[in-house]
Amino acid sequence: MRLRALLETEALGLRLLGGEEELDRTVRGVMTTDLRDPSRYLSGGELVLTGLAWRRNSADSEPFVRILASAGVAGLAAGEAELGDIPDDLVSACLRNRLPLFAVNEDVAFATITEYVVRQVSGERAGDLAAVVDRHRRLMTSGPAGGGPDVVLDLLTTDLDLRAWVLSPTGRQIAGAGEPLAAGICATLAGEHLAAVRTGRRGPHRISIQGITYSLFPIRGHGRAPGAVTRDVRESVLSDWLLAVEADAGDWPAERLDLLQGVTQLIAVERDRRDAARTVRRRLAQEVLELVQTGAPPAEIAARLRVAAPVLLPGLGAAPHWQVVVARVDWDNGDIPGGPVAQSLLEEILVDPSLSGPEPSDRIAVAHAGDEAIALVPLPALPAEPGEEKGPDSALHADELLTTVREPLAAGLAEDGRLTLGVSAAVHSAEGLRGALEEARHARRVAAARPGRVCAAGHHELASHVLLLPFVPDDVRRAFTARLLDPLRDYDRRHRAELIPTLEAFLDCDGSWTRCATRLHLHVNTLRYRVGRIEQLTARDLSRLEDKLDFFLALRMS
Repeated sequence: MRLRALLETEALGLRLLGGEEELDRTVRGVMTTDLRDPSRYLSGGELVLTGLAWRRNSADSEPFVRILASAGVAGLAAGEAELGDIPDDLVSACLRNRLPLFAVNEDVAFATITEYVVRQVSGERAGDLAAVVDRHRRLMTSGPAGGGPDVVLDLLTTDLDLRAWVLSPTGRQIAGAGEPLAAGICATLAGEHLAAVRTGRRGPHRISIQGITYSLFPIRGHGRAPGAVTRDVRESVLSDWLLAVEADAGDWPAERLDLLQGVTQLIAVERDRRDAARTVRRRLAQEVLELVQTGAPPAEIAARLRVAAPVLLPGLGAAPHWQVVVARVDWDNGDIPGGPVAQSLLEEILVDPSLSGPEPSDRIAVAHAGDEAIALVPLPALPAEPGEEKGPDSALHADELLTTVREPLAAGLAEDGRLTLGVSAAVHSAEGLRGALEEARHARRVAAARPGRVCAAGHHELASHVLLLPFVPDDVRRAFTARLLDPLRDYDRRHRAELIPTLEAFLDCDGSWTRCATRLHLHVNTLRYRVGRIEQLTARDLSRLEDKLDFFLALRMS
C-alpha cells in the first residue's frame, strides 16, 4: 500500500506535517518504537509509530530521523498524546532528510493504525501471491512441472509467512518448506485428516499438536476440483494427498481460503503427473504377473524382469532378488472396488517412511486385479565376501511395514474397511516368483484372520499352525472357541477368577507349574486350584497334549 492511502483514511486520524512529494512510497509493514536507535529492528519500508519518549531535547531529533532515513523506512508518524503539538525540530529534521512525517491525533491508538496497515499489507501480498500461483498453475498445466510442490510452498513461506507441508495419506512428507515435521506429527495429521474426511466434516480441518495449530486441506487428484466429490469418498480417501499449514484457518477471510484452494489445485497437477508416470511401472508389473500366473516358461519371465529392473532400479542394472507383496482392501458392504485403492496404498506403504519427496515411490511396481493389489519389489544385492553368494539388501518384513502407517490408515478405514497384507520371502530367480506370489497370498489370508483394521503377515509365519487357521470356516471357529472358552469367560465374569489369563500363561510356560506361578505372582497351590477349575468347567485334561493344543488354538482364534 502507499502512504497516500493512509492519509486518505479518515479513521486513522493522520495529519501530514511534511513530505507531500514522498507520499507514493510503498508501506511494507509497521513498527512502534521509542528507542533512540531502533535501526536493528528495521528492514525498510516500515511506517514507524513513536510516542516521542526518546526525545529529551531538540538535539535528539536529527540523529533519530537520520537513522530512520538510512534504514529506508517509508514514513514517521508521531503521537500528540505525550507532547501535544509535534516539535518543530522534528518537523525540520524530517524535511531535511526527505522523510514524510505525520501527526497522530491523541484520540487514535497506535494499535488501530497497526491493525489497519497489517491487514492492508497482508491482503495485498496475498493478492500478489494469488497472481503468482495462478501463473504457475497455467505453466504447470501446459508444460513441465517447474519445480513441483516445493516451489509453491516456498511462495507461501516467503509471501505469507506460512509454513506448509504436503503429506501422503500414510503421513509421509512429500514436500515442505523449512524444517521437516517429526514423523509422529505427520502420522497424527494424516490420521486426523482421514478421520475428518470419513465423517464428512467440511474442511479445512484443524488440529492442535503440542500447542501448535495446523489447518489441513485436501489435495484431490485425478482432475477433480476441490468442490467435486467422487461417487463414494472411500474410493479416494486413502490415496489423496493433503496440505498441512501451520496456522489456524478458522478465522481466515474467503480470499485467503480461496488462495489455499488454488495452491492445492496446483499441487494436484503435480500429483496427477506422478500418477501418469507410474503407468509404465504398473504395466510392467501387470505383464510379469500375468506371465507368472499363466505358467509361462521361466526364460520368458526372466526376460521380462530384465526389462523391468532398469526402470525400477535406475543405474543398478538387474535385480538379483525379488519379493512379492499382496494387499487387499475390503469394505463391509462390498460395493466399492478395493483393487485401485489397495494399489495406491501399496505404492505408498512400500516406501521407506524416512524418505521424503515423490521420487522414492517411483521405484515400486504394483498391479491390481479385482480387490487384490500385487507388488513386485526389486531388491539390490549386498556386497559379498569372496566365495560367498550376495544376499538381498533391505528385504521387507511384514511386522515393520505397517508400524508407522497403522494409525492414519485405521482412521481412513474407519469402521467399515480393512487392509490386509502379505509378504513373501525373497527369491533370486524367475522360477521362484510363482511360489513367492502364492506365499504372499497365503500370508495375506493369515493376516485377514486376525482382528484389527490394518493387519499384515509374513512368509515366516506360514511354517506354523497359523497357516491352517485362515481356512477354518467362521462358524466352525466360533463354535470351537465357544465350546472351550465360554464356560471360562462366564466363570471369570461371575467370580473375577482370571481363569482365561491363567490358561494363557500356563500354556505359554509349557505347562511348568513353577514358572507359571512365578509369572502370575501366585502360590503354586493357587495355580493348581485354578487349573483344576479350568479342567472341571471344560471337561478337559491339561496334562494331555491334545487338550493343550485345543486350548492353544481356541485362544488364537478367539
